[in-house]
Amino acid sequence: MMKAALAGLAMVAGMPALHAETLYVSNERGNSISVIDAASMTPLATWPVGGRPRGITLSLDGKYILLCASSDHAVQLIDRATGKIIADLPSGQDPEQFFLSRDGRTLFVANEDDAALTAIDLESRTVAFQVDVGKEPEGVAQSPDGRWVVVTSEEDNVVNWIDLTTRMMVDATETDQRPRHVEFTADGTQLWIAAEIGGTVQIADPHTRKITAAIRFAIAGVQDHLILPCGIRFTPDGKTAIVALGRANHIALVDVATRTVRAYVPVGKRVWHVAISADGTRAYAANGLSDSVSIVDLASAKVVGTVPVGAGPWGIAVAP
Repeated sequence: MMKAALAGLAMVAGMPALHAETLYVSNERGNSISVIDAASMTPLATWPVGGRPRGITLSLDGKYILLCASSDHAVQLIDRATGKIIADLPSGQDPEQFFLSRDGRTLFVANEDDAALTAIDLESRTVAFQVDVGKEPEGVAQSPDGRWVVVTSEEDNVVNWIDLTTRMMVDATETDQRPRHVEFTADGTQLWIAAEIGGTVQIADPHTRKITAAIRFAIAGVQDHLILPCGIRFTPDGKTAIVALGRANHIALVDVATRTVRAYVPVGKRVWHVAISADGTRAYAANGLSDSVSIVDLASAKVVGTVPVGAGPWGIAVAP
């Protein structure tokens, strides 16, 4: 009996801590990054950064944070260990969002003022190429097969398709009003598009580059004009899409196979973007007008914690 108990304790001791992750939150109005311990749901630090920080992600090796400092017209490279800005990378005017290439070598940046996609070579820290796209580009994604980079154009109501073999824009898919974010499914067969003012998430077939379906949202007690889809993330198993619904102050949990909403979860005010824990059990929601991050248990579809951050949280990166 004692041996079994000791063996059980040894197994527990050897297991990784649940949700032992660190969250990095870009605070658009605070010109800062908030650092959060996800396990204890407590803030650890606040780092000053460039003006109007928005898009945020980690380098492939996990050593650096990449951040769109929109007002500074730069992508900032930040040492994750110290919080210090290592370099301002050339990125074009008013970088909004970006997507780190599958091999981690290139950062694809949407530049709103330039109406362009800028590709930054991270090894040389120089611009590799730039492609003109529609007006007010924001959302960016690369297809899993590496062929396409897609960029939303909020003003033109299109998704621009850039063929990376030729580095040319070859098509534009019309969408509902003001597409803000794009996300490919892991198998590359679907592109999900959040149309903010249209109030929908549309789904495009990358082979035909045509819209094939649309998901609409209805929340009891919430007026339709407040339902403004923004960020989208898929759980690691690909079964659930988490959609931030803006001024509706909710996130939607959408079944990917049936394209139906499984649950609506009330979070903070003006939820901009979301992130998912590595084990797929939690969602993290950046609440732009509540200055907080909501931590959501996806199995129960309930908020299990709320963490204060800086002013205007916009994006979230999750690190082990």
